[in-house]
Amino acid sequence: MDSLVRKCAPMGAGSFDSSGYRRVVINGVTYMEHRWIMEQHLGRQLEPHETVHHKNGMRSDNRLVNLELWSSSQPSGQRVEDKLTWALEIIALYGSLPSKLSVR
Repeated sequence: MDSLVRKCAPMGAGSFDSSGYRRVVINGVTYMEHRWIMEQHLGRQLEPHETVHHKNGMRSDNRLVNLELWSSSQPSGQRVEDKLTWALEIIALYGSLPSKLSVR
């Protein structure tokens, strides 16, 4: 059986919840493994508006290459001023535009 679809995590590696996510205990605290891995990669805790998406749809596949950071943050208003303020906040949080993106 493929290790990514096992019902139980390997010895000492935590367990799976009923939704298929692996939970691990680190220093006495239980974490959802995919979120913990992303936090370690980023070097910070996730913001309340951030989620971690499994690219291949397999919730048990927590390899960093399969994880991507998503944000549900958006401005509450539709005024241009509000959107510009929000855009500057996002750039401050995540840094500059990736080189593969360009501004039209």
